[in-house]
Amino acid sequence: MSKPSQFSLLTQRRFGPFFWTQFFGAFNDNLFKTALLVALTFDTANWTDADPALMNNLVAGLFILPFVLFSATAGQIADKFDKGSMARFVKLLEIGIMAVAAVGWLTHTLWILIAAVVGMGLHSTLFGPVKYAYLPQQLKPEELVGGNGVIEMGTFVGILLGEVVGTLLVGYKPWGIELVVGGTILCALLGLAASWRIPASPAPVPDLKVSLNPFVESVRNLKFSSKNRTVFLSMLGNSWFWFYGALVLSQFPLYAKDYLHGDHSVIMLLLTVFSLGIGAGSLLCEQLSGHKVEIGLVPFGAIGLSVFGIDLYFASVAYTNTATVGAMTLVTLPGVWRIMMDLVLIGVFGGLFIVPLFALIQTRCDPQHVSRTIAGMNILNAIFMVAAAGVAIALLGQGFTIPELFLITALLNACVAVYIFSLVPEFLIRFMAWMLIHTGYRVRTIDADRIPDEGPAVLVCNHVSYVDALVIGAASPRPIRFVMDHRIFKTPFLGWLFRAAKAIPIAPAKDDPFLMERAFVDIAEALHEGELVCIFPEGKLTHTGEINEFRGGISKIVERSKVPVIPMALSGLWGSVFTRDPSNIFERSFARGIRSKLALAVGVPVAPESASPEYLQQQVLALRGDWK
Repeated sequence: MSKPSQFSLLTQRRFGPFFWTQFFGAFNDNLFKTALLVALTFDTANWTDADPALMNNLVAGLFILPFVLFSATAGQIADKFDKGSMARFVKLLEIGIMAVAAVGWLTHTLWILIAAVVGMGLHSTLFGPVKYAYLPQQLKPEELVGGNGVIEMGTFVGILLGEVVGTLLVGYKPWGIELVVGGTILCALLGLAASWRIPASPAPVPDLKVSLNPFVESVRNLKFSSKNRTVFLSMLGNSWFWFYGALVLSQFPLYAKDYLHGDHSVIMLLLTVFSLGIGAGSLLCEQLSGHKVEIGLVPFGAIGLSVFGIDLYFASVAYTNTATVGAMTLVTLPGVWRIMMDLVLIGVFGGLFIVPLFALIQTRCDPQHVSRTIAGMNILNAIFMVAAAGVAIALLGQGFTIPELFLITALLNACVAVYIFSLVPEFLIRFMAWMLIHTGYRVRTIDADRIPDEGPAVLVCNHVSYVDALVIGAASPRPIRFVMDHRIFKTPFLGWLFRAAKAIPIAPAKDDPFLMERAFVDIAEALHEGELVCIFPEGKLTHTGEINEFRGGISKIVERSKVPVIPMALSGLWGSVFTRDPSNIFERSFARGIRSKLALAVGVPVAPESASPEYLQQQVLALRGDWK
């Protein structure tokens, strides 16, 4: 049966009301900020004597400031209190802030509006940890990627629509200010109405004592998150995306004006195509990941961010128009569609990059520390966004052009990606597995949900090809420790990858009895730590396509570690270029065609006392059937 669409979540109470609550929050943030920035830019004399450029940067900086100062405290509060109650409190706060802002709008008092900017930054700071900690509580593991994708899509669409509506309302004469006041208060009320239908989400740590020192708590929060290396590096990867996005997006106004020679409508066009790209990429994640947390998409996203960022530079340099144009005229000019496609695809690959990272952080961090982990990520995000502004100011001050800034950002992205993936090779391994099963094969998994999401287990499977581990790893919701022949483990270059993947080398007793015993000790330690271990009990690749006799190693493993054993069977790989089929390699490659079919069937877990080699071989043979 096909899995339901991720959009079906919008019809369910556990997701729909929360989605609309966060959507109206993102929409209102940007409606208010954009209306204020437009008023300060195009009607400066009625508001302030200060330089408009200074005021624009001041507003952006003051909105981010609460993220730096109060994210850690917000994370504690979100872990201490019910998420639904927190959402309603934040929406009530938003109504109060918009009421204060209304006074500032109607009396033309700029400092009140500046205070409201800080207030809306605080509103977003409080809601951030609630947003991403709520989803793991309410969604099933297989729904998490789709749910995150819909949330990210809603957030960026909300941002885009808020910017468009804010620009239109404040510019509507003579009632622009009044329309902004009414619009922001109405939007806050709609958010509150949606929040009342959010179901209860019990606090994971109701007895938590909230620290009143945000600076000390911020340091403690980041220090705690850094203990989980994979989660912390994923947080850094997420923050890098915001660095990339902030650096590119902040250049759109000048890029539209000075390089594309467009008016204000061109700025909105650039924001629209970029936001739609991120929305599309976020939604694609569920389909491309197979309804599970697939971090193999992260390197794919990183590659796209660099490739199309670099192409944006060349497309910009090739643009030759010098006459001032609007959005409708711009899209008819030579070379513009290439620029638009680059921006869309940067957004798409950005969505593929960021959504799996969110899901990984949510599923791999301490369940009692989810909100505080997200809060720590928000701190890093804010710091990276401030750093992006500093880098842009420094480079532009040195005479670099905006297209050159795009090029530098794309090249920096490639360097950062290589660095992160070298520190956490799991990303690279999952990417290789994902690419294999989405380009070389069409893989059908049968009962893959029998692979446990947590807890120790031994996976046993027939050994057909050199890519068996990649296929099995791609189907698993979590990392697997594979036991492999010590000679393959020592293969040049690949040996680094095997070590990074924490594979366990093993040798026959006649070759190296110490290494064999050491392998069984490592397997026992891995199972004791709650990990998955996969072995190929045949001990060698099949030369005929038939399953060889299972050896006795599995008995020794379950004798030491009383854990369930899960039989698995691969079908359809025999005869591929990765097998030991003695027939002509070229003939069989063409005979199979491109993207040949294969299957991975997962059996019912077997109790350790029943897991004899003979019984497991019968189970694997039954799962495989006649299809080799």
